[in-house]
Amino acid sequence: MANGKGQAFLDKFAEVSARVGNQVHLRTLRDAFATIMPLYILAGIAVLINNVVFGYMWGETGFWPNAELLANAQTWGSALTLGTLSVSALILAGLVGYCLARNMRFDNPLSCVVVGISAFVIMMPQTITATVAASSPLIADGVESAAVTGALSTTNTGTNGLFGAIIIGLVAVTIFIKISGVEQLKVKLGEGVPPAVSNSFNVMIPMLLTLSIFGIGAAVLAVAFSTDLMYIISTFISAPLMGLMNAGPWAVVIIYTLANLLFCLGIHQSTISGVLAEPILTMLIVDNMATFAAGQPIPQDHYMNMQIVNSFALIGGSGCTFMLLLDTFLFSKSKTSRSVAKMAILPGIFNINEPVIYGYPIVYNLPLMVPFVVVPSLFIAATYGLTCAGIISPCIAQVPWTTPPVLSALLATGMDWRAAVWQIIEIVVGMLIYLPFMKVSERAAEKQAELAEEAQA
Repeated sequence: MANGKGQAFLDKFAEVSARVGNQVHLRTLRDAFATIMPLYILAGIAVLINNVVFGYMWGETGFWPNAELLANAQTWGSALTLGTLSVSALILAGLVGYCLARNMRFDNPLSCVVVGISAFVIMMPQTITATVAASSPLIADGVESAAVTGALSTTNTGTNGLFGAIIIGLVAVTIFIKISGVEQLKVKLGEGVPPAVSNSFNVMIPMLLTLSIFGIGAAVLAVAFSTDLMYIISTFISAPLMGLMNAGPWAVVIIYTLANLLFCLGIHQSTISGVLAEPILTMLIVDNMATFAAGQPIPQDHYMNMQIVNSFALIGGSGCTFMLLLDTFLFSKSKTSRSVAKMAILPGIFNINEPVIYGYPIVYNLPLMVPFVVVPSLFIAATYGLTCAGIISPCIAQVPWTTPPVLSALLATGMDWRAAVWQIIEIVVGMLIYLPFMKVSERAAEKQAELAEEAQA
């Protein structure tokens, strides 16, 4: 009876999780971040080379101290940072529009890109405060800042504007698609007109109406309340959500515990973590890259981020199964397990572990489900604690999730050797945790084989 209730709960949990993961706006968010990820990885590489490699070579403590040469070399990385981090929100607004159109099967996704970017810019402040350059003659007159019109601030188009891009992009494109479904608003040009022209006229009136709505909203906020939507989103939405992720490691631990439990039931963990945690955690590491590139210290409320998960809690893939493979090679007597491990070890080095999850298997293997769920959560909490204690450096770059262990820790923390040592310790601890459960799993498999033979006899 208890087993039946437990299975019913797991089935219900899996069903609800799948529905959450397949919700069109959340799925759009996951798809948009997956698409923009190469941009963040390139930015991470540029930040590392600019501030670590060039710093070691020509910085104040470098081999050849030369400030002018360092500044010239860093022009390369600064240009990449300007074209990636500084416009990441602007690009994300367009990607959100495109992915939402694809997920809602709208027949003109490019128009949604236009609406997403345009609505995002419309809701930005029309007057910004600019800092006067140190070389400007205005400094001598005591002028350090000035109000500027007709300009976009990287505060809004860059990492600080990511939440605004998401919310405005989703809302604007949803409204646009709904209005576009009204046949009376379509301008039909008849046959013989090129498709590109016909499509643009079909969405012309819905686009005008949608952007007019956002224009009115921007005007009301500016005139009646002396504010703008970007400030409201930053103050009342993005700050609390980021604070939730960094109020200790518990929110992230809970989400990844549930996500890995879901993976054990055969549903990919990104169904939960990919829509509830990863977008916010990605924003935090992207903020860290911008902060590090500016030569500023990483604030403690950004210590928890996506790279802590990727580098320190996904060693070998979800569930840290690299440790299970090492245990199998060193201690397993099962020919089946060892054959799976031989096939899975090379992908496992690059954090790809589907061969382990479905071949070992982990799915519905109760003994191995325990460490698969517990080990990553333990490492998330421990790594966050070590970062807060100053024992290892905070993560300052987003590196490819396929980066092998040790190297990923070095790159993510700006070449902090202590992080690499901690990752090695994690591997040892993970092996110790996995080992008894691996033994129990093998005994259970042997017992099942004996019972099967008896049944056949």
